[in-house]
Amino acid sequence: MDGTRCHQPIHCSRRGVAIVAIVLGSVISGLIVPATVVAADGAFPASEKIFPATTRGWLSISHGPEFRNRFNRSQYGLLLKDPSMKPFIESVRKEIEASNGGRLGRLGLTLDDLLEVAGGEYALGAVESSAGKLATVVLVDTTGHEAEARGLIERMNQRMTEQKGTKIAAIGGDPLTVYQLPASENSGRSGDQRVAFALAGNALVVGDDPVLLTQVIGTLGQGRGDCVGSLPAFGAVMGRCQNQVPTTAAAVRWYVDPLPFAKAYQATNPPREKRKGPDYVAILGRQGFDAVKGAGGVVVFDDGGHALRHHTMVYAPPLAGRQPDSVERFNLAARMLQFPNVEDIGPQPWVPRDVSGWTSLQFDLKNAFVTVESLVDDIVGEKGVYDDVIASVKEDPDGPQIDLEKDLVGCLGNRMTLVTDHATPIGEDSERLLIAVEAVDPERVAATVAKSMSIDPDMAKIDVQGNVAWELIDRSMAIPQLEVELPGVAVPQADHDDDAHRRRAKLRDREEKLLPHSVVTVAQGHLFVASHRDILERVLATQGGVESLGSTADYAQVAAELNRLLPGKAATRSFSREDEAIRPAYEMLRQGSMPKSKSLTGQVLNGILGDGKPGTVRTQRLDGSTLPDFEMVRRYFGTVGVGMQSLPDGWYVTGITLPRSQQEPEVARRPVAPPQ
Repeated sequence: MDGTRCHQPIHCSRRGVAIVAIVLGSVISGLIVPATVVAADGAFPASEKIFPATTRGWLSISHGPEFRNRFNRSQYGLLLKDPSMKPFIESVRKEIEASNGGRLGRLGLTLDDLLEVAGGEYALGAVESSAGKLATVVLVDTTGHEAEARGLIERMNQRMTEQKGTKIAAIGGDPLTVYQLPASENSGRSGDQRVAFALAGNALVVGDDPVLLTQVIGTLGQGRGDCVGSLPAFGAVMGRCQNQVPTTAAAVRWYVDPLPFAKAYQATNPPREKRKGPDYVAILGRQGFDAVKGAGGVVVFDDGGHALRHHTMVYAPPLAGRQPDSVERFNLAARMLQFPNVEDIGPQPWVPRDVSGWTSLQFDLKNAFVTVESLVDDIVGEKGVYDDVIASVKEDPDGPQIDLEKDLVGCLGNRMTLVTDHATPIGEDSERLLIAVEAVDPERVAATVAKSMSIDPDMAKIDVQGNVAWELIDRSMAIPQLEVELPGVAVPQADHDDDAHRRRAKLRDREEKLLPHSVVTVAQGHLFVASHRDILERVLATQGGVESLGSTADYAQVAAELNRLLPGKAATRSFSREDEAIRPAYEMLRQGSMPKSKSLTGQVLNGILGDGKPGTVRTQRLDGSTLPDFEMVRRYFGTVGVGMQSLPDGWYVTGITLPRSQQEPEVARRPVAPPQ
């Protein structure tokens, strides 16, 4: 790339927070995103014909040079080449090098290496071995870049020597160069670690399993019958998505077999310390979610009208003998995967025009309430717990005595809405979140909420825009759940009542709190749960018309383009303004305070990157002090839209990013100060 070069591939995402992973994380992680059709007359057949059917994750850039050009022209490429970003990118580069560069680094490679030698397709696969572990394979068509490829081989030999690798003699006519590497904490693995690579004609092959690489080299001429491309799920995904973009777009294609990939990843990367708690991968498999046979799609940059566009399919055909439109098309808890399509799913009149993001989803709540039973019991490890909890809410003399199915769930509709925003100045408690669930019997829902909240000493009755609301006081906890413990939260067992109360109190005292200022109300035909009172006040004060998101020009442009690419009924629609969505995480990273963030994003990162010890705050790994002032880079962010349709054999998702040049002047934001 010209100027400052990006070491990482760019990942498409649904909203602006995920675009942080695209823009900042693109320089940090170690894999590229997915693209479209393979160039003709390359050094080998299309990589999906070479990678074996045991490939659990695969991505391919059909033409490396053209992909690079398109990415550099996109707003993300321009951002990474902005001189003001150079100090941060260099600091990230050094951090990557210090941590051994992720999976590519362990193979002695950088993303720049691969893009510089690619004359055609670039592909990467995670292949499950007979031992149930993942092996990495990198395959690059070096046509027209033969000299650069030979130079890369020399550098890889040098890097292996620097990593104190021991060269293993080749057997017979084997073209592979193989190194045995010493165990390293930075590598994330222990025990036997090998790196193998070869130039086979105009094909560069690199990986960590010499036997697998030998097999790959042997299939470079004609491919293989039992390839990943022969899988029905792969065919269904690419059949739906691949033709949505032109063959000249140098798109990225990707595919993953979710549960097998997760299982093999666990086996390949066991935790250094034994962790307590449920094995969610195993639980999902037992609960019928293995009905999802594959997911994948295509991503393109700078296709003429979009900074980024993606088409994705989740392939989940009904089980044998089941009807596609039946609740019983899957088994056990997977039956909750019901997202009905509807005609109109635009922003409600009460969504303020200046929010960062909005998403609406059609979800069969009544069905989910029933089918979640086996999942909760499996997570807790005791059958009947879910029924006991529901019964206790209804019958416990010290509880709310509510029939949840009739008094709450039965009074709600299928539409759920998420509104996101932030207060200024940016701080650890700046992000705002509001969840709304359609109520078909709002009066009964309001009575149920009041009955539950009025007996909770931690909830205070307040007035918000003339509506009765309930605000969490004196402690932090998750979104108020009307005293129902949900999956992933400790569920009271069928023990003595005093034990259940003690466990609940202990849980509240020790767990990190998610929404410390939660407010609940029923208004405008919806049950609202807000992270803070101020965002609920803004929503309830919005009267529609020019005050509503649906009246803005930038939303209208995104919606029109989504309707063109995804016409007809939909189960999901979303819209976000990248600059406002990314700003809280950007500023917290710049301040060095991301680990202290109370936002959902911050707490998820803490859970993933922290040491897992209660009460500890992780150290921020990236030095954000070199990031420029946000106003210097705001112009590189546009608007994002995503739509999803339910299909007889899964779900189809389309997403776009429109560059800033296509947008109206910035929507004026109403300043909101965080609570003192």
